[in-house]
Amino acid sequence: MGVYLSTPKTDKSSADGENDLLRYGLTSMQGWRTSMEDAHTALPRLDECTSFFAVYDGHGGKAVSKFCAKHLHLQVLKHEAYSSGDLATSVSKSFFRMDEMMKGQRGWRELAELGDKGQKFAGMLEGIIWSPKHGDSDKHEDNWTEEGPHSNFPGPTSGSTACVAIIRNDQLIVANAGDSRCVISRKGQAYDMSKDHKPELDTESERILNAGGFIVAGRVNGSLNLSRAIGDMELKQNECLPADRQIVSAEPELNTVTLSEDDEFIVLACDGIWDCMSSQEVVDFVHKHLNTEDSLSAVCEKLLDRCLAPVSGGDGCDNMTVILVQFKKPSKPAATSSANQSSSEEMRPKF
Repeated sequence: MGVYLSTPKTDKSSADGENDLLRYGLTSMQGWRTSMEDAHTALPRLDECTSFFAVYDGHGGKAVSKFCAKHLHLQVLKHEAYSSGDLATSVSKSFFRMDEMMKGQRGWRELAELGDKGQKFAGMLEGIIWSPKHGDSDKHEDNWTEEGPHSNFPGPTSGSTACVAIIRNDQLIVANAGDSRCVISRKGQAYDMSKDHKPELDTESERILNAGGFIVAGRVNGSLNLSRAIGDMELKQNECLPADRQIVSAEPELNTVTLSEDDEFIVLACDGIWDCMSSQEVVDFVHKHLNTEDSLSAVCEKLLDRCLAPVSGGDGCDNMTVILVQFKKPSKPAATSSANQSSSEEMRPKF
C-alpha cells in the first residue's frame, strides 16, 4: 500500500472550548496515512484578551509539526513586540524562531523526543553517551544551542506548514506559511484569509530560482510540493541570502481584518480538507450542520467523514485536522433607561 494503510484509522481526537467572545471545536484524524503528522494548538486565552489557534501539517515526519505546536505560541508571547501590541511582528518573528530553535544539540534532542520511535531510541542512546551539564535544563530558550555531539546540527530535513489565527478584541490576524488554510465566513460567504504557497506562484517561483533552486512537476527541487514551511533546512542553506529569501522560506504571509457582526466563524484546516472541498463548500457544510450538532467538534468530525476517501489513493487519503472558531454575537440590551443601556453596551464583546 506504499504510504497508505490497508484500512483507514478513523478514530478522532476532538475538543471544545470557549471564552467570552468565541467558542471553538476541533478534531483530527490519521485516515489512510501510515502515521499522523498533523499537530494543532487551541488556546482561547493566550492572555486575558487574546486567543490563539493554529494547525501544523508535517511532512517527512511529525517532529517539526509537534515542535511548532509546543513552542510557537510561547515565542509569540515572549517577543518584545507582543507586549507593545504589535502582534503581527511577534508572530512573524516566531515563525523564523522555530527554525533557529531546531538547530544545535538541544534542538536535535527535542526533535528526537517528538519524532518517531526510531528517533526516540537514537535520543536515548545519545543521552547515554553525553548528558547535559548541571543546570542546562534551566537555560532560557534564547540559549537554545548547546555544546555536545550534535552542537553543529543544521536542523531537520523534515518540515511543517503553519497556519495561525490570533484574535484580540475585534482584530483577527492570520499568519500562514505553506498550504494549510484559514477561511472566514461573512454572511455565509467564504473569504480566504491565507494563500496556499505553491511553487508555481510567480512570487514563489522567483524566490526559489533566485536562491538556486528549481521546480520540477510542481515540486521544489523535485521533492516538496509547497514553497514555504518551517523546517526543511536542507533547502535553506544559501549563506549569502537572508532567511526570507531561501529556496523554501518560513516567512509567514500576514492578513489582518477588523471583525464585524457579519463575521460568523473561521475554519483553519490542513490541506487534507482543502484537497477535497473548496473554501465555500466548507463554509456551506459548516452552516448546514451548526444547528443540528450538539458541539462544534461534532461539526468538525462530520467534515472529516465527508472528506475521507472510500478507498486509498488520491484526494481524501491525507491526515486531516480542522479547527472551527465561532464568534459569539453580542446580546441586545433590554429597552430600559439610558443609564442601564450604557452599562450593557460596555459589557458587550467588541465585534
